[in-house]
Amino acid sequence: MDTYALLFGSMLNAGTVLAIAALGLLINEKAGIVNLGAEGMMLCAAIAGFATVVHTGNDWLGFAAGMGAGALLAAAFGLLVIWMNTNQYAAGLALSLFGAGFSAFAGIAYVQEKLPQRPHFSVPLLGDLPVLGTALFRQHPMVYAGIALAIWLVWFLDKSRAGLVLRSVGESPESAHALGYPVRRIRLMAVVAGGALCGLAGAYLSIIYTPLWVEGVVAGRGWIALALTTFATWRPARVLLGAYLFGGVTMLQFHLQGSGVDLPSEFLTMLPYVATIVVLALISRNPAWIRVNMPASLGKPFYPGS
Repeated sequence: MDTYALLFGSMLNAGTVLAIAALGLLINEKAGIVNLGAEGMMLCAAIAGFATVVHTGNDWLGFAAGMGAGALLAAAFGLLVIWMNTNQYAAGLALSLFGAGFSAFAGIAYVQEKLPQRPHFSVPLLGDLPVLGTALFRQHPMVYAGIALAIWLVWFLDKSRAGLVLRSVGESPESAHALGYPVRRIRLMAVVAGGALCGLAGAYLSIIYTPLWVEGVVAGRGWIALALTTFATWRPARVLLGAYLFGGVTMLQFHLQGSGVDLPSEFLTMLPYVATIVVLALISRNPAWIRVNMPASLGKPFYPGS
């Protein structure tokens, strides 16, 4: 029973990285912007956060550094695609390539570095419960923050005025502009907020989840987070559930390896990516369903006054 509790707890931990990044990308896409640069932003944030903790010993400063790195890269991306109307897909791919190369270069000196001893977290009283305490109440605070973020986004997008404006910009930027809303600024703020969350996910990965720095430590999670937004049909609660699903598949490979399952390790390692492809293939069988839920202006440039 304890083994399954530990597996479930590990699933929450692994899913948090995907959930925070995917929720950030969801904010982008609700505003009509597709950012394929999540992998690069997460890599740069991972080395920024890791290096900050190496030099300061403070995890929260590391998270702030990761968010800053993600927001800065997202702002550069936003200026290119929102004000200069460059192709969103090409600019996002360029950002991913830049992030992979820059993080590898900047992280050379940190490959052998070790972080200070990590503190152990436990919710008072609840953390001592059998099974449930291990599975649910001994997580890093960022795990609970990811859940709270998803709940807040549900309210923000459906109930708040600012959320409704954001959605209107994603559905019809021309109409929002005609009503007097600063479409470009709203889109830029959404892109920067999404980048900051991707940065937070990258920093969490290198500071808490691993915790170490190696080249390519993000290992495709940025692309999985991007796929999650489609898998969840642009709904925050589904993003959270999908993130835990993929987190569970990720941890299952380690559980199977530890249990001595006689399968090649390469086959087990590719399980999360196979699951991503299968899910997207199943969803793509009903394109009309995707179109109903997808922001109408997703990926389309906006030209004020045109």
